[in-house]
Amino acid sequence: MSRNAKVSRKTKETELDVAVELDGRGDAQVSTGIPFFDHMLETLAKHSALDLRVDCKGDLQIDQHHTVEDTGIALGSAIDQALGDRKGIARAGCFYFPLDEALARTVVDLSGRSYLHWNVSLDQGPRSAMDLSVLEGFFKAIADNVRANLHIDLLTGRDFHHGTEAVFKSFARALRQAVALDGRLSGVVPSTKGVL
Repeated sequence: MSRNAKVSRKTKETELDVAVELDGRGDAQVSTGIPFFDHMLETLAKHSALDLRVDCKGDLQIDQHHTVEDTGIALGSAIDQALGDRKGIARAGCFYFPLDEALARTVVDLSGRSYLHWNVSLDQGPRSAMDLSVLEGFFKAIADNVRANLHIDLLTGRDFHHGTEAVFKSFARALRQAVALDGRLSGVVPSTKGVL
């Protein structure tokens, strides 16, 4: 069974097309108008082993907020649709990812209940390639739309690039664990409630 989805979203602020294949190879075609964000989305695809296509035209003349948050909304919605009834998935994942001085930890539960714990402090220095303050909104949008309990902590790190990349990689690897199919759970929703 193919686990893929496409989501289109159009507002006065952004126009988005997102496609995901959960059982992919990490291939990515990404264009948001924010090169550093594109790099992070490509990193997410590679380390989660999902195939990802994102095409976003946003009101970057105002700021990066709408583009980044709306990408999170569409991406979360696409992952949620691709998961279907969530039968047979591992459901939860946890991963620590180091990058030089930075160490990030992500814990995810595809529980059907959305929550974001965000403990990430990144210096917005002169070298910063994007507005880092919008990243919390991106992950909140993913948590809300994929209906996941998501805890993200940057445990150590000074460099904005290392810290951000460690966060995206730890999230990607935890997501990869959570969406994985477990043969022992074939046809079974991994919940005592019987639904997620």
